[in-house]
Amino acid sequence: MNITQRVQQAEAVCEAAFRRIDATALANTARVLEAFQQFEVASRHFAPTTGYGYGDIGRDTLEAIFAHLFGAEEAIVRPQIASGTHALSMCLFGLLLPGDELLSVTGTPYDTLEGIIGIREPSPGSLAEMGVRYVQVNLDARGELDWPAIRAAIKPYTKVVAVQRSRGYAARRSVTPEEIGLLADRLHHEYPGLCLMVDNCYGEFVQEREPTHFGADLCVGSLIKNPGGGIAPTGGYIVGRKPWVERVANRLTAPGIGREVGSYAASYQPFYQGLFLAPHVVAQALRTATLAAALFAGMGMRTEPAVDAPRTDIIQALELGTPERIVAFCQGIQMASPVDSMAMPEPWDMPGYQEQVIMAAGTFVSGASIELSADAPMREPFTVYLQGGLTYSHGKLALMRALEHMEQKGCL
Repeated sequence: MNITQRVQQAEAVCEAAFRRIDATALANTARVLEAFQQFEVASRHFAPTTGYGYGDIGRDTLEAIFAHLFGAEEAIVRPQIASGTHALSMCLFGLLLPGDELLSVTGTPYDTLEGIIGIREPSPGSLAEMGVRYVQVNLDARGELDWPAIRAAIKPYTKVVAVQRSRGYAARRSVTPEEIGLLADRLHHEYPGLCLMVDNCYGEFVQEREPTHFGADLCVGSLIKNPGGGIAPTGGYIVGRKPWVERVANRLTAPGIGREVGSYAASYQPFYQGLFLAPHVVAQALRTATLAAALFAGMGMRTEPAVDAPRTDIIQALELGTPERIVAFCQGIQMASPVDSMAMPEPWDMPGYQEQVIMAAGTFVSGASIELSADAPMREPFTVYLQGGLTYSHGKLALMRALEHMEQKGCL
């Protein structure tokens, strides 16, 4: 069977999943459109500001729309937030004081947070250096939040309970908003002073409701992932309950100033336009991920999630089994990129990661994970993580190119 035939066969398997993805995109587009109309978005909201940025209508309206869409009381949505990691760091340093404890209930967080927390050693500027404790609870044997273990881990000085919705580089399934909601209900009933913070990266608009709709106190993410729609050039967001958002805002600027300042001398149009397109773009990424699952499962490889499994983020894990396959796959994705297609990715010692990492990302916005990319830590069982895709057509072509390159390298 040639590659074209493999893809045609895989697409037939994906038909039911594609219909579900498209239905969710329609519902989410309707929600976004309603919000834009409710807040009367007009060209004046795209105007740049300078200096302190007091009364910036474009900034303030964008934040109000985010809060509305996420079922939250307040939001911080700023181009000055450099990444999702930066947004999470702001939250942790805004919420935790010396003597407090951070409890991660989805195991070890994504690699880039380890230096912020000071997991391995109290690195300069880390929470550990500041005297903040860290404890983690792994998911249970079924891959679900382990409530008995979480309850046993909570101490009088536990202040923040953190959930990483997406898998990151862990061999686990992603956590659904409904599961987070069940945890929120239990925490708020038994431990009303705790803050439940969700790393929502890669999860926005995959389903019709977000973790804050189900009771999470804070949701945090990046604008160069799902909610930026492939157009936002930078930025991050924090949404949630007002008291917690206000504490984080004091880390954004300064205590007593909070969200009141912050200008942007470029236009806000890419942030509004990206948000409007986000439900559709996320659907394209999900279609690409679903096709990848069908293709590689059809070749006998383990995929997570499976084609017909519910999805709560845009990431597709493909267990390829050998380092040669990992490298060839990533190189094939890079070859099919619209930007830097001539580059040939190789594993390297990337700052913030424990092992060498290979990354393929020929993106218009540097590092934008909503655009098609693939990356993998060079460790067993040699799983590559595929995410993004501004259009399904590009995702399909890129997967075909990756298979061709793997075949040429003799490792398919």
